[in-house]
Amino acid sequence: MDESILLVEDKPDLRLMLKTALARDGYRVTEAGDGDTALRLFNDGGFGLVLTDLRLPGRDGLELLKAVREESPETPVILMTAYGTIEKAVEAMKDGAYDFIQKPIELAHLRQLVEHALLEQQLLRENLLLREEFAERFGFPKIIGEHASMKRVGAALQRIAPSDTTVLLLGESGTGKELFARALHQLSPRARHPFVAINCAAIPETLVETELFGHEKGAFTGATDRKLGKFELAHHGTIFLDEIGDLPAGTQAKILRVLQERAFERVGGVRTILVDVRILAATNRDLEQAVRARQFREDLYFRLAPFPIEIPPLRQRGRDVLLLAQALVPRFCREFKKPRLSLSSGAEARLLAYPWPGNVRELQNALERAVILAEGEVIEADDLQLRQPELPPPALPSSLPLPQDFDWSGSLTEVSERAARLVEKARLLQAMQDCRWNKTRAAERLKISYKTLLNKLHLYGMA
Repeated sequence: MDESILLVEDKPDLRLMLKTALARDGYRVTEAGDGDTALRLFNDGGFGLVLTDLRLPGRDGLELLKAVREESPETPVILMTAYGTIEKAVEAMKDGAYDFIQKPIELAHLRQLVEHALLEQQLLRENLLLREEFAERFGFPKIIGEHASMKRVGAALQRIAPSDTTVLLLGESGTGKELFARALHQLSPRARHPFVAINCAAIPETLVETELFGHEKGAFTGATDRKLGKFELAHHGTIFLDEIGDLPAGTQAKILRVLQERAFERVGGVRTILVDVRILAATNRDLEQAVRARQFREDLYFRLAPFPIEIPPLRQRGRDVLLLAQALVPRFCREFKKPRLSLSSGAEARLLAYPWPGNVRELQNALERAVILAEGEVIEADDLQLRQPELPPPALPSSLPLPQDFDWSGSLTEVSERAARLVEKARLLQAMQDCRWNKTRAAERLKISYKTLLNKLHLYGMA
C-alpha cells in the first residue's frame, strides 16, 4: 500500500498538527501551503492520497482536485472544509472527491477516512489488474457459452447487476461461480470499487469471524495490531462469500445482521462499524436441505436467496465445451510458448463424450496438460488423458469386510453407525489414493467441502 500523503493547508499551526497526527500513525506526509506548490509536488512524485483544504491561496482545493483527477484518477482526494463551504464540498464529491471532513478536524474521523481511502486505492489497483487478466483469459466480462442455459444465466446477470440485490450463485464445484460473481460486480455501479472474495470453507472455524469482521488489538492472544476484516475492505464495493453453506452457526447470525443492518463489530471491539457493501454468495450445497437438517439458518437463507442463479454443470452445456476449449487452447499455447494448436476430430469427440465431473476447472486442467503433451500442430484424443468414468462403488468394499472382532452389541442404530464409520474410512482412503493424496481433488470426487474432508481425515488419523 502507498502510504504517502500530500497535505495541503495554508494555516501553519493546523498543518503541523495534522502532519504530526498522521506521521504518528506511520504515514509519510509531505506538506504544501498552497495549491500551486501542491500540484507541483504531486506531479514530481505522486502520492497515495491527497488531503487538502478547500480554500487555498492561488489554486483552490477544487482546482487541485480536478488536476489530480486528470493526472491520476485512482488517487483519492479528501477535502477539508469549514461550515460555510459544505455545499461546495458536496459538489466536489460529484467531481470525484473521495470524501470531505468538516473543520474543526476530529482526528479519529480523519484517521478512519484516510485508512479507508488508502485501502480502497490498493484494492482498486489490484482489481484493475484482475480485469486485465480476465479480459485476456476469458474475454471478461463476457461469459463463454451459447447453450440456452448459459444464455438464461447471462440474461439474469444483466438484469440484476445494476441493483444492490443480494445474489446466491448455485452450482457444482468447478462451474466458475467466482467468475460469474466478478462479472456481476464489473457490470454493476460498484465496478470501480473493491471486489473482495473469501472462501468460507477454506478458513479454520476459529478464524472465520476475524477474517470477515476484523479484530481489535489485544482481542486475543497474538492480536498485536488491529486488523480490518473483509467486509471493511469491501466498503463501497462487493464481497463474495464462496461456499457460504460451510459457515459456522455463530457466524451465520453475524452475516444475517450485516445483511439486515449493514453493521457489525470487530472481534474484541465495541464500536459499531457501518459498511456500504453488496453481498454475493455461492455454494455447491443444497441449502434448503441444510435448513431442514438445521445446519443452516432459515432466516439467513431467505435473506441470501431473493435472486438465486443456478450455474449449469459443463455436462449439460452441449457444445459449449468446444467453445471453451477453443478459447483456452490459444491461451495455454501462449503461456507455454508453443505454436498454435488445433483439436483433432477425435479430441473434439472425446471432449463431447466425457461427463466432466470437475466441470470447467477439470476442462482447464485437461487442456493445459494436452497442450504440454501435444506433438506437432494437433491435439489428439490421447493427449487429453481423460480418465474413464468411475463405476458406482459397491455398497460395502470387498477390500474391507467387517473384522472378526466387530462389535455387534447394542441397538441396530449403534451397530449401523459402527459399520458406516468403517465404510466411510475406506472410501476416504480409496479417494485419497486415487487422487494421489491431493486433498482438493479428493474433496471434489467425494462431493464434500475441503473443510469437511480435512475434519474427516483428522478424525480417522489420516491427516
